Amino acid sequence: MTLPPIAIIGFAHSPNVAGTHGTTNGVEMLIPCFEKLYAELGIARTDIEFWCSGSSDYLAGRAFSFISAIDSIGAMPPINESHVEMDGAWALYEAWVKIATGEVDLALAYGFGKATAGNADQTLTLQTDPYTVAPLHPDARSLGALQARAGIDAGVWTEEDMATIGARTFGGSVDELLGRDYVANPLREHDIAPYTDAAAAVVIASERKARELVANPAFVTGWDHRIDTPNFGARDLTLSPSTKLAGDTAFGDRSRAVDVAEINASYTHQEIIVRNALGLPDSVRINPSGGSLAGNSLFSAGLQRIGYAAHEILSGNAGTALAHASSGPLLQQNMVVTLSAQNNEGAEN
Repeated sequence: MTLPPIAIIGFAHSPNVAGTHGTTNGVEMLIPCFEKLYAELGIARTDIEFWCSGSSDYLAGRAFSFISAIDSIGAMPPINESHVEMDGAWALYEAWVKIATGEVDLALAYGFGKATAGNADQTLTLQTDPYTVAPLHPDARSLGALQARAGIDAGVWTEEDMATIGARTFGGSVDELLGRDYVANPLREHDIAPYTDAAAAVVIASERKARELVANPAFVTGWDHRIDTPNFGARDLTLSPSTKLAGDTAFGDRSRAVDVAEINASYTHQEIIVRNALGLPDSVRINPSGGSLAGNSLFSAGLQRIGYAAHEILSGNAGTALAHASSGPLLQQNMVVTLSAQNNEGAEN
């Protein structure tokens, strides 16, 4: 189905830092993001016709935490607002749909999380299967280690392959990284994204509005998200069928040789899984931003990947881009967005 041209026109995020003094409602992190976008686009808060947020009450440790976050927007005059208990990337998808239906021309999606407020590894246990996995209380990095070991044993990747990604992200030589101790065998420190606190916001608009506000809109040419079973025993953990299906749908028959790809991977080996599932050629620049491996900002990491991919086009550094977002344990849910400086390809869903 061909959809009307819709483009991402603005992106802002707070610093991805290991610990902030702000509250878990994200207000302190969000206000600077919004102010930056208003200033860059030359708009006012009241110009935004639809708002959608992504966050987690479990992570915040309070009920309806997203309601408190609205303090960063202001509820008067009344706003048109929605929320998803997911990464902000899924909030942006809802905003995209809102524009596609013709209801609004300008929308803003944001995501926020304070992962360092508690034990994020244990909190994330709550999203695993409540009968067979959650009672064992596996921490997130232990599950990641099981997946990494499965790929090594199957010959899909090696520890050197993982260290190559770690060196690109954190610096240092591959040999140096491989000489370090394991954190959760076969994962070393460079294989695991550190948890960080952050918020991010993305502005999306109809073609008419986008061309009024920016010179190089990042047009959405494809968007899809899929989910795999939560039953780890029923999955080949070295593959990501949901990423492949989402990528096939988003790309259609267009070339996979995009200029840049932003991949939401919390572990080095997961970048390999996603890259393989998407069939990206070696020419693609992967995670020039550092990716979420540099900082796992829960509930905004995926939205940041979309924002960074769009920024490459908005700034004129790329003509085509891809963004990947993930949610759930071990790449359970995956989203793929394709972007272009041109709007003549038509968006597919």
